[in-house]
Amino acid sequence: MKSLKAIFWIYLLLLSGLWWITDQTTWSSLDHFFRWRALWMQYSGILGIGVMSLAMLLAIRPVVLEPYLGGLDKMYRLHKWLGISGLVISLSHWLMAQVPKWLVGWGLLERPLRPPRPALAADSIQHFFTNQRHLAESIGEWAFYGALLLMVLALVQRFPYRWFFKTHRLLAVAYLALVWHAVVLIKFDYWSGVLGPVMAILMAAGSVAALLVLFRRVAVSRQVVGTVAAIERHDALNVLALDIQLQGRWPGHASGQFAFLTLHEDEGAHPFTLSSAWAGDGQIRFIIKSLGDYTQTLAERLQIGDPVKVEGPYGRFNFQGKQPRQIWVGGGIGITPFIARLQTLAHTPDGKAIDLFHTTAVYDAEAIGLLEHDAQAAHVPLHVLWDTRDGRLDAERICQVVPEWRDADIWFCGPAGFGQALKRDLTAMGLPEARFHQELFALR
Repeated sequence: MKSLKAIFWIYLLLLSGLWWITDQTTWSSLDHFFRWRALWMQYSGILGIGVMSLAMLLAIRPVVLEPYLGGLDKMYRLHKWLGISGLVISLSHWLMAQVPKWLVGWGLLERPLRPPRPALAADSIQHFFTNQRHLAESIGEWAFYGALLLMVLALVQRFPYRWFFKTHRLLAVAYLALVWHAVVLIKFDYWSGVLGPVMAILMAAGSVAALLVLFRRVAVSRQVVGTVAAIERHDALNVLALDIQLQGRWPGHASGQFAFLTLHEDEGAHPFTLSSAWAGDGQIRFIIKSLGDYTQTLAERLQIGDPVKVEGPYGRFNFQGKQPRQIWVGGGIGITPFIARLQTLAHTPDGKAIDLFHTTAVYDAEAIGLLEHDAQAAHVPLHVLWDTRDGRLDAERICQVVPEWRDADIWFCGPAGFGQALKRDLTAMGLPEARFHQELFALR
């Protein structure tokens, strides 16, 4: 996560640096509030459209960036940070535009006389942009109101996913309107500086991404249709296992990756971890826990033979590390990527010494039996902890069971709070932070 935060701040600093180099405003010219206001409007506008452009690019799930950002789950976390920062920056931009106007209207602030603008050739681009300023301001203001509402809804976890899936797409419309707002209102001199080409590329790429979102063409080349081949219920765990028979060309997946699964068009695509190793036969499996309004209805709505759509694979939770020892921790439904890896190791061992810890609040003998079978086939020691019987798993217990933990890579998948606590305690005891690998459950 530190590297992700570094990327976020480096991006903001890069945009800020390019703006600083390009803007020719001198400190001596900032002799009253409205000149400072104009400077902030330009700077916040550059930052705002810059972070929104990158957020829009990440929204189309560009797999080419996965190796650099740590997987799509990390990319979505960056997408969220960019969205929040864009919201805050845009809000400050709007306030700086509106509040002084209100103060002038109330007689609390006096606007200095504006110097006459130089005459522009009627056929020049700058003249065209100047004539579009009022329209661009109005479009930008209303686009801001729409984006503000949509981003707030995206952050409200109680807002149903099926409605989030539908309304979040409308942000692409708001973004395209804000691009026009930015193109017209960015200081014309900026376009001939080092900042201009960078902003042009960002907004052009973001606009293409927005159109892909609007026309539902995101990652269409990574989508494969299939049918539900088998349904297996584990009612005690509130879990459903789905076997999918793919009918298109699936590129194959590595253990630990996930895919977007569309079971009902009205609900859209949901991300689920692939819980089976790829054998090249077109068969894949998902293990889905009933955690929300939609997943709780799957047992009743799904039938064998139902059509499905699978998009992927995604993710870098791939068990690749330099250490000869690994410790796996699967909390609850977070055991799914480890099941796929066990099946892979049963046929293709990698020579690493591995200990697998599985914690569960509900003990289901049948499910544990299947897990034990996979672990034995892969020659991986399995440590099952039932919360009621064994208590909670913590860093101290892991260190007691695996004395060589300092020489291990830790792979964790499960509740975020549980993972953060383990990471904090293990790093405090001397584990290098880079050797703790955590799958991020929340993509929203």
